[in-house]
Amino acid sequence: MIEFTAIILKFGEQGEKTGWTYIDVPADLAQQLKPGNKKSFRVKGKLDNHSIDGLALVPMGEGNFILSLNAGLMKAMGRRPGAMLKVQLEVNDTFKFIVPAELLECFADEPGAQAYFGSLAEAHRGYFIKWIDGAKTAPTRASRIVHTLNALSRKMDYAQMIRSLKKPEF
Repeated sequence: MIEFTAIILKFGEQGEKTGWTYIDVPADLAQQLKPGNKKSFRVKGKLDNHSIDGLALVPMGEGNFILSLNAGLMKAMGRRPGAMLKVQLEVNDTFKFIVPAELLECFADEPGAQAYFGSLAEAHRGYFIKWIDGAKTAPTRASRIVHTLNALSRKMDYAQMIRSLKKPEF
């Protein structure tokens, strides 16, 4: 486990990461967690007194990583960009996304969608799973499962699906 203090930062213009809130994990600390690794990996631990599990450390080049902090996590911690955080992290090699039962049932009728889903990296499958699991109502969840199946049948990744669902602005 590594322990350090970090400042919460926010990207300005940074391609797909524009607007992300995150903390830096310098190369020397990341190497203590997973020596020789330069790819994204999952961690667990604490940010101040808030437990985290399954968050990804994302490589940013030259051995440095970031840990993105979504709005729900920021709200739960009561923090904003610029705040200091006490960070405790360790590798979580056992983390796995759980595919929703309804999606598994639908895969029986859509083997092509299931095959494409299975070919995606674990993190990319996770985008779909988190989106489905984030639905607050049963109708929204059902709609998200349908959109996911349609996208996977067309061999679309999560970002392509989300872009295709946005209504054009006039």
